[in-house]
Amino acid sequence: MYLKEKYNVEVAYLFIGFVPENQDIYQSLQKDGYILILKEGMKLPNGIIKGNCDAELVLQAMIEYKNFEKAVIVSGDGDFSCLIDHFYKKKKLEMLLVPNQERYSVLLKKQRKKK
Repeated sequence: MYLKEKYNVEVAYLFIGFVPENQDIYQSLQKDGYILILKEGMKLPNGIIKGNCDAELVLQAMIEYKNFEKAVIVSGDGDFSCLIDHFYKKKKLEMLLVPNQERYSVLLKKQRKKK
């Protein structure tokens, strides 16, 4: 797993919307070492499936807070800026990885400038 090799991540959670047709993908991710937190996906009018997992990610991060030294968060969603800011202030943030450098929240751009 990339996160393990690059950042020495021991436990990697993946928060994703559940779509029954993607069962093979989920199994493959689990074989690669990810712990999946699945939330029922909702199909939007434009056909995109949304699995709004924001609360689940924040909740799991706080449940596990005492069990890790540093977190690597992979997201471009500004909804996590308060979590990222908290981890940064408490010296619990190893890295914020933004998958799409072309399009991500301005709230996270401010976070990345702090480093």
